[in-house]
Amino acid sequence: MKLRSAARTLTVLLLFALASPSRGEDGELFYKGKTITIVVGYSPGGGYDQYARTLQRYFGRYLPGNPSVVVQNLPGAASMLAVRHLDSDAPKDGTVVTMFDPGLITTSLAAPSPSSAVNLSQYAWIGAMLRDIRVCYAGAATGIRNWDDMMKRKEFLIGSTAKGSAAYVNAAILEKVFHAPVRLVTGYPGSNEQRLAIENGELEGNCASWSALPPDWLSGSKINLLARFSPVRPPDMPENVPYVGDLATSQSQKDLLTILNASSELGRPFITARQVPAAQVNMLRSAFQAVLADPGFIEDTKKQSLPLSPVSGEEAEKIVGTIYAAPPELVEEVKGVLD
Repeated sequence: MKLRSAARTLTVLLLFALASPSRGEDGELFYKGKTITIVVGYSPGGGYDQYARTLQRYFGRYLPGNPSVVVQNLPGAASMLAVRHLDSDAPKDGTVVTMFDPGLITTSLAAPSPSSAVNLSQYAWIGAMLRDIRVCYAGAATGIRNWDDMMKRKEFLIGSTAKGSAAYVNAAILEKVFHAPVRLVTGYPGSNEQRLAIENGELEGNCASWSALPPDWLSGSKINLLARFSPVRPPDMPENVPYVGDLATSQSQKDLLTILNASSELGRPFITARQVPAAQVNMLRSAFQAVLADPGFIEDTKKQSLPLSPVSGEEAEKIVGTIYAAPPELVEEVKGVLD
């Protein structure tokens, strides 16, 4: 009797195993008929939105089941609202991905207490589009031609979305590290609105991604570049744009700049909720990498002057982990700059 019962149990288990879908079928069954939402932390028309909508056109092709992909703009608090969305009402099943401002990584180090900060190392990283090159510039109409001209000004009026953005970090470096005469005006929904403010004279300049600068501004000499925040100078950037690290006067100042600029390694990053199952995270990562290698996608980004230098989800996690592992004394210096 015991042998007969054991045989029946084994038969049931085998039938269940044969009826169960494989790992690949699991993914296809999960994503088929579903919609992936890419939540962008800034308003339509800016660089973040442009990258996200280009990715949207290809992303679903490389996910099992070929789901639909839509973009949702959720601006607010330098893209923090979009990040918080993952923790609140967004599904935790791998159907929502957020694109946010990596400046939040740096500014989170300066939060008054751990409870008031968001720790970006605690999210599931899908990857980043590029290693960003940040620059500060002045409108040509201001008469500010270079770094020295800017430093001689009584006031240099630039804009940002909010405290926490990469532009805020850049402005804080100018003001607190180099004592530049910066006055920062916050509250702009995105880079598109800031560019309009520069064109109508509301702002005198700004800090932004090199990839986000309008080509006609550069070709038409409508702006003058003042400084870059990466030791790497892109081939298409003028040679006379100084790197802020070379303007530092001490090793401690250089160390501080290194940690303040570290998050620029993760330009146009994508994350999802930490509760998303590992299988779905891996599918999203694989699809992301496949899109970035797609010849059609690459050609599409070239036509829009959107540079690519991808960072995988695994590498992004390591970079973020290194930032949060900064020595306490260096974190205190960061707080002094960003407070």
